[in-house]
Amino acid sequence: MASSSSSASNSHYCPRWKYDVFLSFRGVDTQNNFMSHLYNGLKNRGIFTFLDDERLEDGDSNSEELVQAIEESQVTVIIFSKKYATSRWCLNELVKIMECKEKENKQTVIPIFCNVDPSHIRYQSDSFVEAFAKHESRCKHDVEGMQKVQGWRNSLTAATDLKGHDIHDGINQSKEIEQIVDHISSKFCRSARFLSYLQDVVGINAHLEELKSLLQIKIDDVRIVGIWGIGGVGKTTIAKAIFDTLSDQFKAACFLADVKENARKLQNTLLSELLRKKDDYVYNKYNGKCMI
Repeated sequence: MASSSSSASNSHYCPRWKYDVFLSFRGVDTQNNFMSHLYNGLKNRGIFTFLDDERLEDGDSNSEELVQAIEESQVTVIIFSKKYATSRWCLNELVKIMECKEKENKQTVIPIFCNVDPSHIRYQSDSFVEAFAKHESRCKHDVEGMQKVQGWRNSLTAATDLKGHDIHDGINQSKEIEQIVDHISSKFCRSARFLSYLQDVVGINAHLEELKSLLQIKIDDVRIVGIWGIGGVGKTTIAKAIFDTLSDQFKAACFLADVKENARKLQNTLLSELLRKKDDYVYNKYNGKCMI
């Protein structure tokens, strides 16, 4: 782990995002199958995702809400389908996404090629030929319109240069979605979230490195590490720091502090965190024990 000073400096470049992920897709192609499964996978991992599930793509310009959501999302996932380029709405959205990627905030863009060959997108061939022929026919006497079409082409080509995922019929989609969610989760600026309150804690990095070596996170077993010391020396601070550092590597995680509190309250906290839904699951500690 980098020193406190260098890490704290780097954290200034991690902006405060409103959304973790923005999903870009052509609704009639993907809304009821792959896209919905991906959205649920992200939601179950606790990844805050912007989804416009009532989009109307027959317009020529995108809503202000969508443009703002793109700007405020740390990661954008573009789900390319065979008829993606028939939607001017999607193409305008794509241009905005690629513009945000090149700006100072440097959003991450991940393309997913859903039953479409990336080369068809790169060179606007196959099903993309007809779509662009119609677009150019609409504005062949409009210089500004033709420039917009060329911008769409450039953005499609640029998007295929990015690391992405190929999804085709016949593959294990649940496994692919899990890998995509893992990929997205790895992009988040997790360390900056807790560095803001740790940057002035002397010696914290040495403690974190020692704990990580004891946990041996890559070994597939259960491991318990106890942190012992007199009150006020920072045991909870170190425990929370190691949790914030490593928790995104797991499908579910929960940090339970103040374990001397009421058992039923702790059980409700644990279940709410793991099931990603705030609710009163436990009515008494014995019922809670059975549920857990």
